[in-house]
Amino acid sequence: MSKYDLLKELCMVPGVPGRETRVREFIQENLNDVYVDETFVDDMGNLHMTRFATEQVEDTPTLMIACHMDEIGFMVNYIDDNGFVSVQPLGGFDPRNLFSRRVKVVTDNGDYPAVMNPEGLPIHLSKPEDRTRVPAADEFILDLGLGKDTKNVVSIGDFVVMDEPFLEMGNKLVSKALDNRVACYMGMKLLRAVEDTDLNVDLHVVFTVQEEVGLRGAKTATVLVNPDIAIGVDVTLSCDTPGVPPKKYVTTQGKGCSIGVRDSSFISDPGLVAFVTDLAEMNDIDYQHVVSAGGGMDGAAMQQGHGGCAAIAISVGTRYIHTVTEMVDTRDLDAGMDLLVKTVKAL
Repeated sequence: MSKYDLLKELCMVPGVPGRETRVREFIQENLNDVYVDETFVDDMGNLHMTRFATEQVEDTPTLMIACHMDEIGFMVNYIDDNGFVSVQPLGGFDPRNLFSRRVKVVTDNGDYPAVMNPEGLPIHLSKPEDRTRVPAADEFILDLGLGKDTKNVVSIGDFVVMDEPFLEMGNKLVSKALDNRVACYMGMKLLRAVEDTDLNVDLHVVFTVQEEVGLRGAKTATVLVNPDIAIGVDVTLSCDTPGVPPKKYVTTQGKGCSIGVRDSSFISDPGLVAFVTDLAEMNDIDYQHVVSAGGGMDGAAMQQGHGGCAAIAISVGTRYIHTVTEMVDTRDLDAGMDLLVKTVKAL
């Protein structure tokens, strides 16, 4: 048994943008014994789990925490007469990471293993110039090994996820879908951690949909919750690897969780940044301030939604993001979990 078994199980559940049902059901089943005042699934598919303030007073502030459920993946858009499957990406892929991958095709009839390779000739027959060209993500095909019978089990609109094992390597955890099952893990553990805590805010933990294709679920959920304060929980970049200059690391693994100051989608509220930073220092929690030129997350949708609110991000730095080898450091993950709980209790 490992303390990260819950995260492992979450990463293995398939769920791409618009097809998060199984992830949502997993979360509901594993939190069915946790006390909350209200649970519902909205029309977009977001899972809302709410604990109201222990003592209701006028103008009790509303705190919304968003943890997106979807992972990057693909959707089937064509099946040829020989059973080869074409797909369209759901989320951002670097095609250099897609060569010769094992994948899982998720259908109403069950899950089917397949292999993913680019269209065209193998190395033995291709020209030298062909070997240096990187195909676009939609130029890869899937082979289920079923030939013409593929059409009997796979349909247009079925979805596809990477199929690789979860690994613990020293202080590191490696898996597909750590973006953003890390946040689902943290949101679930948060609800357990505050179960017996008196709260001064109405706490809405929302497991959101379709973040990877434009923060869509968080936008609609924000309208329903109308938060005063928002915390986006996600992973962020750790580019602390060979070939990257230190000023572009964004975060360094093992140096603590990430307090988001700015990314390309939003700028955190400075008062919240100071508040959360003080909490980290008072509780000896290792942290890193993050200013990134790229990336986006649900915190932006909450900050800019409805009438607007004060928002911040608490994240965990991740190497090799949007691949099947996403890697987090357990020390950063534990620090992020600790800081999230301390922040909610302090608020």
